Formats: sequence, structure tokens, C-alpha cells
Amino acid sequence: MLPTDDGAGAQVLLFGCEQLTVDVVTMLRRSAAANGLPVVLVLREITESELLTAVDCRVVAILPRAAVTAERLAHSVLAAANGGGVMPPNLVGELLKHIDRLQREVLAPNGLNAAGLTLREVDVLRLMADGFDTGEIAGKLCYSERTVKNVIYGLTHRLKLRNRSHAVAYALRAGMI
Repeated sequence: MLPTDDGAGAQVLLFGCEQLTVDVVTMLRRSAAANGLPVVLVLREITESELLTAVDCRVVAILPRAAVTAERLAHSVLAAANGGGVMPPNLVGELLKHIDRLQREVLAPNGLNAAGLTLREVDVLRLMADGFDTGEIAGKLCYSERTVKNVIYGLTHRLKLRNRSHAVAYALRAGMI
């Protein structure tokens, strides 16, 4: 959806190529850094490693060139503009496998969940959401009040949240708790 030649006001970038080459990836990365628009990518074929690179470049929809129709292209562009994505089932499966590997090999060994929170942070957030104050949270979790305050500070600072209420609202909206 590019209303003008310079892309001002665009909601989605549509990009077509034969395969994901180094030059294509460079262009996609520059585009992601410059405007942050979601990308619909039409190409002949893509490998698992290229898929992860494409997703890193804000590609939210991938259409195999052989399967492109006007209807599928329109659906993909509209989905991307509305915050969604479209990918062939085999690519979705590959992404899910990669997420599972990340959870098992990176997050879990470091005590983090998929939301990037530790179990301690999740426990504190849940109790904050239930209306408990610092002393009550410390008592329920068998921590010192200082530890609870440090957990809250670390969480709000890392996620750039203003206060406890903002942290609870953010966690609820994001499905973290």
C-alpha cells in the first residue's frame, strides 16, 4: 500500500524477488530500520534459516510466487496492515519448531519464560495484580521486602514501565500473567 512514490503514509511494504539473497536481506534490514513497516514478501522459495532472517527483517507474510493470486496478495497485504501475518503451513511449522527450541535451549536454562520474565517476576506481578502490597507479597513468597522491591524495580526498568500499575496492566495485556 504505497500511496506515493516515496512511500509516505505507507502501511505495508510489498517486496518481490526470486530468493532471499544477501542484497535482498540488506534492503529489508535497511527498510525495517528506516520505517519499521511490515513486509509482504513474494519469492520462489525460502529455507528455514532464511525464514528466520526474513522474520527478523519485519517480514510478516510470505507468499510462494507460484501460489500468488490477486486475492491472496490482497489478503496478505491487508493482514499485514492490520497487524497479522500470512505464511504457508510448512513455514508456520518451522517457526513453531524454532520457538520451541528457543524456549528449551535459551529461555528455560536462564529461568525465563516466553515473555522474557523470570518465575519470580511472574509471581510478584500476579500478587500485585491481586492487590497485595510489598509486605504482603514478601510474606506470601518468603522473600524480604527489599527483594520484592528489587524485582519490581528491575521489571519496570527493563520493560520501561512507569510504575506498578503500569507493570500489571502491561503484563495483563501482553498475556504474561
